[in-house]
Formats: sequence, structure tokens, C-alpha cells
Amino acid sequence: MNGAETALLLSLALPGLGAVGIALCASRPNLREGITLGAALLLFLNVATLLSPVLAGARPSAVVLEWLPGLTLALKAEPLGMIFALVASLLWPINSLYSIGYVRANREEHQTRYYVCFAIALMAAMGIAFAANLFTLFVFYELLTLSTYPLVTHKGTSEAVRAGRVYLGILIGTSIGLLLPAILWTYVLADNLDFMPGGLLAGKVQGPELTLLLGLYMLGIGKAALMPLHRWLPAAMVAPTPVSALLHAVAVVKAGVFSIIKVLVYVFGEDLLRQTPASDWLLYLAGFTIIVASLIALRQNNLKRRLAYSTISQLSYVILGAAILAPLSTLGAALHVAAHAFGKITLFFAAGSIYTAAHKTDISDLNGIGRRMPWTMGAFAVGTLSM
Repeated sequence: MNGAETALLLSLALPGLGAVGIALCASRPNLREGITLGAALLLFLNVATLLSPVLAGARPSAVVLEWLPGLTLALKAEPLGMIFALVASLLWPINSLYSIGYVRANREEHQTRYYVCFAIALMAAMGIAFAANLFTLFVFYELLTLSTYPLVTHKGTSEAVRAGRVYLGILIGTSIGLLLPAILWTYVLADNLDFMPGGLLAGKVQGPELTLLLGLYMLGIGKAALMPLHRWLPAAMVAPTPVSALLHAVAVVKAGVFSIIKVLVYVFGEDLLRQTPASDWLLYLAGFTIIVASLIALRQNNLKRRLAYSTISQLSYVILGAAILAPLSTLGAALHVAAHAFGKITLFFAAGSIYTAAHKTDISDLNGIGRRMPWTMGAFAVGTLSM
């Protein structure tokens, strides 16, 4: 096993072991938070070591587990995955630093569970980024949903519990009801689930069958928050602000739009989709979501809900770019994932600082906040202008 293969396996092992260490240090907050930061920094440094071989044209891979012959939990580093992995692993230590101050200042309960779920969520994000096949993508996609559910319901209020039901209902419902059948159908058609340059299904599906299968994938990846499957994201804004940053900037919605890009490029292939009108509806749906979510955002008085609808709109630009099916538009879509992540995490950090200092969540109550918190609102302005 060479260094790149080891780095791929460590991308799962580091956050996984970090979660175990955090759980074992529940009674020692300083050590627990030190382990969180250490695991986060080591993960980023580890992922960064994969950048050079991938840019040089190598595609390192590693098998984690073989469930059945031909059905493996496998990882592979390639350009699209590297973008998502680098963004998520870089933002985890930043978010962890913010989380430590936030949960202490607000005296949040269940802090150990909070950090454990964060670490598991990052392990799932790495699994999605480096997934070598649809089976691996699905396993880590579901793990990401399950690990973030306790974060959404963290406060334990009736509103948080209701939000958790919406969160699980939409994300599990779409993945089990639509995404899983699409994966099984793909296996029947291709006798294989590996992501392939040019498309796994190239030459194997056409006509109405192609349109239907594409629809199952695009709507089955509910984390992308395309309308009308977007309600889970505004509902989840009852969670602590660092969790909102995780949902929007670090892992969850980003995992959704990244999965859509990966399916379009490596399962269907741009050439196959360009030859037919099978994906035209996706352009219209993404455009509809961009416009309608922006209009809804303008009507929101709650700051975090306004940011949630902004995310729905902004990441539909990513889907729109990928659905254009041109190499440059796909690259632009992938880069917008990164650009949006940095801008949106800044906005949520500012929103969390405002809540901690003023205990205000409604925009109508924030008159004069710029004079009271000029640096925070300056950062908020920069994040807003980046959208």
C-alpha cells in the first residue's frame, strides 16, 4: 500500500478515531475539544497530501471492505472529489474553533454528543467525496443523514423535534424511495456500480428510460435541496449556528450538489445526456429554484431562515452549471461549491455572533447592530457580497 492509498484510508480513519476519542473524554472538556481540533487539522493535512498526485494525473484508490463479490466499499481520489474533500476538511477545523466558543458561551447541553456527531459527519463527507462507486456513495450519504440528525434536534425543544422529523422524513424518504431504486436499476443495466470517466451508462440506456432514471437520481439526492424537496433545510435552522454552518457550508447540502455533479459526469456522462433532451427539465427546475428561493429569502424575517433560502438558491446555480453539460460549466459548478462554502460559513458565523451577543434572531430586531458590532457586520457584508 503506497502513501496515497494510506491517505485515502486515513481520510475515514482520522475523523472516526477522533469521534471515539471525543466520546472517551466526555468528562474532560479541554481534552475533548483538543481532540476535536487535532483530528480536524490532521484530516486537512492528510487530504492535502492527495492533491499533488491527483494534479499529476494519478487516481489513487483503496478498498475499505468487500461486502460481496463486485460490491465493495471503495475510495478513489479524482479532481471533483478533491475539491469537495479539500473544502470540507479545511472548514472543519475553522468550524471547530468557532464551535468551542459558541457552545461554551451559550452553555449548550450534550456537548460531547455534539462533537462526536460532527466528527462522524466529516467522516461521511470524506466517504462521499472519495466514493469510487455508487454503493460507497449511498452508504456514506445515509451515514451523513443519520449523524447530523442529532445535531438538528440538539436543543430538544418541540420545534427541534419537529424539524428533525422533517429532516429525516425528506432525506431518508428520497434516498430510500428514489436514490436506492436508481442505483439498483443502474446495476441491472450496467452490471457494475463503479464511477467511470465518460459515464457508466454510456450506450446502455436511452429514451424515456433515460429520463426516468435521471429523475430518480436528481430527486433522490434530496440533500441538494431542489424545490420542492427543500423544506428540510429551512426547518433545520433551529439547530445551533455551527450546525447550520455544517449543513450549509461544510458537508450536507454540499454533499448533495456534489453527488449530483458526480452522477451526471461519472454515471450518465455528459456526452450521453447532450445527445438527448433527457436532462432539459433539470435546467428548468434549477432555474425555477434559483428565482423562487431568492424571492422567498427576501420575505424572511428570521436571519438564519433567510440564509437557508439563499443557500437553496445559490446551490441551484451549481446544479444549473452541471446540467449545461459543458466541461467549463461543470468546472464552474464545482468551483462555486467552494466559493459558496467560504462565503456562507462567514455569514453563519456572523449570525451566531449576533445571537450570542444580542440574543436576537429576527432581522427586524437588529436596528443599530452595525454600530454595536462593526467587525462582525463588516464580515457579514463581505460574505454577502461573495454570494
